[in-house]
Amino acid sequence: MPQTWKVTQLSNRNFLSPVGFKFAISKVPKADFLSNSAMIPGINLGFALQPTYLKDIPVPGDKMSYEDFSLRFLIDENLENYLEVHKWMRGLGYPADIEEFANLKREDQYIQDTSGRSPYNEYSDATLLIYNSSFNPIAKVNFKDVFPVGLSAVNFDATKEDIEYATATATFKYSIYDIEVITWFYGSWWNSVVMEWGLKIRRR
Repeated sequence: MPQTWKVTQLSNRNFLSPVGFKFAISKVPKADFLSNSAMIPGINLGFALQPTYLKDIPVPGDKMSYEDFSLRFLIDENLENYLEVHKWMRGLGYPADIEEFANLKREDQYIQDTSGRSPYNEYSDATLLIYNSSFNPIAKVNFKDVFPVGLSAVNFDATKEDIEYATATATFKYSIYDIEVITWFYGSWWNSVVMEWGLKIRRR
């Protein structure tokens, strides 16, 4: 019977740098290149309490919840990237006229996929690319069915001595995300897809 080797040590003891990332969302590409803060959202697993005569015992549940995804980006001087998210939210909420919702599809120059989840393109997929300390890609976080639910205020202050360029934070909901790990090994690499808590490996 062949011997099975089990890896018990870290293959790379370098720490993850918080500055090595790139975010891309197809519906608002202008916000991607100027983003200066993003995150991998947290996840939570529900649980139940099994009663006993001594103490209740927690047992794992079968439903997971995902925290919101937030993106902070620098606002360009013409407000183009800010207005892209703003118009997306106006189309979803149509506060002035229901025609704003119809315009969400008609004026969409980035997504025209009528076979997707919604023919009005309320949703968009997004990717967070993570780099190591050598700025080589090590993982991709793929978000499914993203749509915005919050856009922060833009602050102006003429009393500041140094110029601090304006930023905004956009908050997104999504259905699920997968983590795709890119592993380099002797000049070739394997693609590992982490789906929920399971690991699937596909060789490229």
